[in-house]
Amino acid sequence: MASPATTTSKKGLTKPGVVILQTFFIGLVATIEITVRHGIGVYSGLMICLAVLGTTRFGRSGTEYVSATTAPLAFAIVTFLVTAATDGFHVSKVGVDFVSSLASVAPYLLVAVAYGWFSYFRAKRQRPTK
Repeated sequence: MASPATTTSKKGLTKPGVVILQTFFIGLVATIEITVRHGIGVYSGLMICLAVLGTTRFGRSGTEYVSATTAPLAFAIVTFLVTAATDGFHVSKVGVDFVSSLASVAPYLLVAVAYGWFSYFRAKRQRPTK
């Protein structure tokens, strides 16, 4: 006998899906920007904002928190790894490039995280309590 088809009542990205999607797209754009432009700039910042906006919009209910917190962490990890790979393992050069990369996208990170937290608290207020 054939088993009945299962349907998912909830559509959208799960929490691991949000993490993977944000890390992939932010990492892709940051890696391209570091290798081509030799630094981080507006493209990575716009990708961070777009990733938070997209995962907040297309994530399931309850993934807003993950969407708000993953983008800065994913960007920091990817930037550190790519900077260390391109500059070599010179502590002072990697440190300066890493801090300057974080500083160059700080306004975008602030806007993206503020939007993510705003959507988290708005969804939390609209969810019925059990």
